[in-house]
Amino acid sequence: MAYPFNEIEPKWQDHWRENHSSRAPLDSSKPKYYVMDMLPYPSGAGLHMGHPFGYTGTDIIARYKKMNGFNVLHPMGWDAFGLPAEQYAVKMKLHPSITTAENIINFRKQLDMLGYGYDWDREINSTDPDFFKWTQWIFLKIYNSYFDTTENKAKPIEGLIRKFEAEGGDGFSATDWTSFTNKRKADILANFRLAYLHDAPVNWCPELGTVLANEEVPEQEEKGFTVIRRNMRQWMLRITAYADRLLQDFELIDWPHHTVEQQRNWIGKSTGAEIDFAIDGHNEAIRVYTTRPDTIFGATYMVLAPEHSLVDVITTTDQKKKVEEYKERSATKSELERTDLAKSKTGCATGAYAINPASGEKIPIWIADYVLISYGTGAIMAVPAHDERDYEFAEQFKLPVIDVVDFDQSKAQDPEAFWNDVRSDEGVAMNSSSTTTGLDFNGLPTAQAKEKVIGWVEEKGIGKKAIKFRLRDWLFSRQRYWGEPFPIIYVNDGDGEYAKALNISDLPVTLPEVKSYAPSGTGESPLAVITNWVNTTDPETGKPAKRETNTMPQWAGSSWYYLRYADANNSKEAISKEADDYWNPVDLYIGGNEHAVTHLLYSRFWHKMLYDFGVVHYPEPFKKLFHQGMLLGENGAKMSKSLGNVVNPDDIIAEYGADTLRMYLMFLGPLDQGGPWNTKGISGVHRFLNRLWRLVADDETKETHNRWTNDAPNTAQERVMHQTIKKIRQDIDDIHFNTAISQLMIFMNEVAAGDNPVVPKVCIETMVQLVAPFAPHITEELWGRLGNSGSVFDSVFPEYDEAKTIENTVTLILQVNGKVRDKLEVPRGLSREELEKFATGNDKITKYVGDLSIKKLIVVPDKLVNVVVG
Repeated sequence: MAYPFNEIEPKWQDHWRENHSSRAPLDSSKPKYYVMDMLPYPSGAGLHMGHPFGYTGTDIIARYKKMNGFNVLHPMGWDAFGLPAEQYAVKMKLHPSITTAENIINFRKQLDMLGYGYDWDREINSTDPDFFKWTQWIFLKIYNSYFDTTENKAKPIEGLIRKFEAEGGDGFSATDWTSFTNKRKADILANFRLAYLHDAPVNWCPELGTVLANEEVPEQEEKGFTVIRRNMRQWMLRITAYADRLLQDFELIDWPHHTVEQQRNWIGKSTGAEIDFAIDGHNEAIRVYTTRPDTIFGATYMVLAPEHSLVDVITTTDQKKKVEEYKERSATKSELERTDLAKSKTGCATGAYAINPASGEKIPIWIADYVLISYGTGAIMAVPAHDERDYEFAEQFKLPVIDVVDFDQSKAQDPEAFWNDVRSDEGVAMNSSSTTTGLDFNGLPTAQAKEKVIGWVEEKGIGKKAIKFRLRDWLFSRQRYWGEPFPIIYVNDGDGEYAKALNISDLPVTLPEVKSYAPSGTGESPLAVITNWVNTTDPETGKPAKRETNTMPQWAGSSWYYLRYADANNSKEAISKEADDYWNPVDLYIGGNEHAVTHLLYSRFWHKMLYDFGVVHYPEPFKKLFHQGMLLGENGAKMSKSLGNVVNPDDIIAEYGADTLRMYLMFLGPLDQGGPWNTKGISGVHRFLNRLWRLVADDETKETHNRWTNDAPNTAQERVMHQTIKKIRQDIDDIHFNTAISQLMIFMNEVAAGDNPVVPKVCIETMVQLVAPFAPHITEELWGRLGNSGSVFDSVFPEYDEAKTIENTVTLILQVNGKVRDKLEVPRGLSREELEKFATGNDKITKYVGDLSIKKLIVVPDKLVNVVVG
């Protein structure tokens, strides 16, 4: 008969909720521990099994840390703005505020069913005006700041304005500045602000009527939506200003190596040169950025991104139609498609030619979608002998290939080794001279050749040494209704319209109540057609103004929500200095690695700006990051409705209870690896909890039976108890929950063998405490039944005595000439002489020694004695 989990679990969930058992007040007398999950989106489908797979891990750690004397902050909230919420509301034909509220209620009910110890007094919701007021306030801080490159930090834009008023700026005097119109001043300051408007190439989805982030494109294309590239006026955040700091501060955090490398690669810092290539018959030049200026003699053609501003200027008449058609095709591809190394290369000749400045030769100019306008200069000098993509392109279109770096040809048979080698800095320049220009770099090692070429282009005035980043500024606006409104208005003083920031007293800017929030059909946000909301007045002057009609991306609220948890009910500021000083940074953050270069990078960026603003005291948001693996279906595939392998947590809880589900999820395998669900395997964990129940309560009557003994445990029981305490402590600290649960089962088997075991009470109490973080409901119940007052989570987690973990006996192996002849159980720590006596006095050993003489005895203490005879 199963223990009555269906009675116990609701009882304790009600108790925890009514008594605010997980409340975490700021208490400077205690050490703090801040652990949290990634902010979930409350979908209409409710919890899937992947949610509790990660959430149970944080709950185990939170409860464990509390029992170890920490003041634990373990919060939960909702990432409820964004495209998925809006699409679900459209599907349900309801307002997103209604569907979001319903989804949150369902999610919270399911989380409570799993017994998670969240501090619900700190619950946040990104769609709550009391929350997004501070998201808007942070945006204003960003908008009203610029990045001071001398101090390498953000500073108030007022300081730059005062400088312009006193000294002028680039191309204008202080007198000029005072004479400029507000529009002119706003345009100049926009070049410095950390938040600015810019015409940017974006992923535009006509059916959804909005811009999509790169990571959203594949999902929407799978649904049959069209995504095209087009230029649109967008809000951008100057994340590139923080590229170096984002790289340098990895030393401050304990993150998975692969996540750090993903961010390093995404930021993509490189050192090279900018070089101008003159265009034959035109006054313009094409500026390229290359990390390998030493290969300039190998540049046999050039490639421009289809969106490059020079394409229309230089394309010859006979190529215009082909170029326009190619540009249209490229516009339908996402950046991910365009940079896919596996795809065939496509391109179109412009008919124009550039002049290679090193060789003086004409080289054709092409456009191709594998070159992005958002990276470098949007143009490349193509060196097919030493770049894999350029080589594939040259092969496709029969373009010349010239080797200009001599390297170890023995690797040429291995394609991967070949391209790694040609990218290395260990070659020697070859075919790198010209009688036309008089240049000769032949024989120079790669590093020297790079410096020589850079020196030459700088001397000639056609280029310079440069450091570049692959990272682009963050496109920060969406053409959607369901998102945070920007705290920006547009005013017109008669000289043109310009953006103007609202004041904090004007916040929050809330969304208008509307019947329809469908796309406007104009490419603008649905808000653009709500004229009674768009048309407003400037709070400072009372003059007519218009609101910004784009909304912020879903990443806005999730970039800083962890700070609000620390001071969720503060109506005067986003977070107080006291709360920040005590709670931040987050000690442990658990979530998937799919957000490595989005949420996790954006949060680091926002945090660094807030650090510069003096809002936070530590430069990184999350000290330790841990990624849970993916939970698969029983068929080994990702859980999916279409595959019919989804397991509903509610069904498992109804049949086995939440404690069994929690423990089984953690027992499946290492948390960072995940694994396939196996419903049959859950019964083993359920049996373990039933055995634990029967140590204290009667199966039939459910009453406490008092069959335990108050006697001290025997030596074997005491040893396994201390071994288990040690193992559980180490495994929880290392987030190795599956092996911790295995040890708990060993402990149970050692001290409670048989049908009706009589177990020392100290062993049962210790087991209940050790199991508590994993299975909180049953352990709360048993803790009280064992005669203890208060919660098991207010008790002190057991400590171990190292001396009591050590076995008192060891297995001594006896050998003759290296062959095992006997094994004995002997006391640990015997001297060499005592061990030799065990060997020489052993009947089996003397039998094999016989009449032979003993040449020597090899003794390994506590392990073996080898009798060497001859």
